[in-house]
Amino acid sequence: MTPPEARLERRWSAQRPVDIRATLSPLRRGTGDPAFHVDEHGVVWLALNAPSGPATLALRASGSDVLATAWGDGAAWALESIPTLLGDGDDWSGLDLSTQPRLAQLLRGLPGLRLVRTQRVLDALVPTILEQRVTGGEARSAWRLLLRRYGAPAPGPNPRLRVPPPPATLLQVPTWDWHLFGVDLQRQRAIRAAATVAPRLEEIVTMSDAEALRRLRVVQGIGEWSAAETAQRALGHADTVSTGDYHLHDLVVFALSGEPRGDDTRMLELLQPWAGHRQRVVRLIELSGVRKPRYGPRYAPLDIRSM
Repeated sequence: MTPPEARLERRWSAQRPVDIRATLSPLRRGTGDPAFHVDEHGVVWLALNAPSGPATLALRASGSDVLATAWGDGAAWALESIPTLLGDGDDWSGLDLSTQPRLAQLLRGLPGLRLVRTQRVLDALVPTILEQRVTGGEARSAWRLLLRRYGAPAPGPNPRLRVPPPPATLLQVPTWDWHLFGVDLQRQRAIRAAATVAPRLEEIVTMSDAEALRRLRVVQGIGEWSAAETAQRALGHADTVSTGDYHLHDLVVFALSGEPRGDDTRMLELLQPWAGHRQRVVRLIELSGVRKPRYGPRYAPLDIRSM
């Protein structure tokens, strides 16, 4: 067992530009995420559950090198996984954006962007379940409350960080605490179902894209959207698009066609020319600053804690 205060270090020479913050930003659940922090020096801090135990990982770029420090029982695994985490195997060379000059220009300005691949399925799945059928603010609040109450203090020197609860802890969270976190029964059941089969879910890291998505969807409460969102983060799927999202289809359709509204069918039709790269195109659209036109009032969330 590694003492929590002991640290390991690694310098990874990527031989290419590395944009740590842009690559890892899909992991961040709001600015107050207890498992993700960017400090005043631009160092990106992650708290995670490695196969060998909890770990804290601090990353900063130095040219094309990544300087990493890790703490905790999972420190060695966290350092070993850095190339995979930062998309070292993520090949964008075949992505032709000649019909989308704005996205092509954006990509030229982000040569270090890659798709993240954490290889930790439950750590990606639980916050995704919390995002089902609620606003982003509601989901981020539930994630913060869950980690502050049931996440362990992350090993190392960053007191802001909490390690996401492991499966055994998630199974012990009582219904009344979920209620205080604003999490309804359907999402509670989905998290418990996922925690119950967590070892089987972690196996999908070595599966094909289709097999991994199938196994995720076997879990009660995990549909196409949740499976896709998890696969994008944990597995680095380059062609898995999130269908069933309340906002994404409108954003993608507007960015690619100028049409103010769309649906999943239209989104997939417009993305078809980039088959094999569709999630890469979606990621660029998300980073482009494009905003879909707004019509009518915003959705007013219902606070179930008052019920």
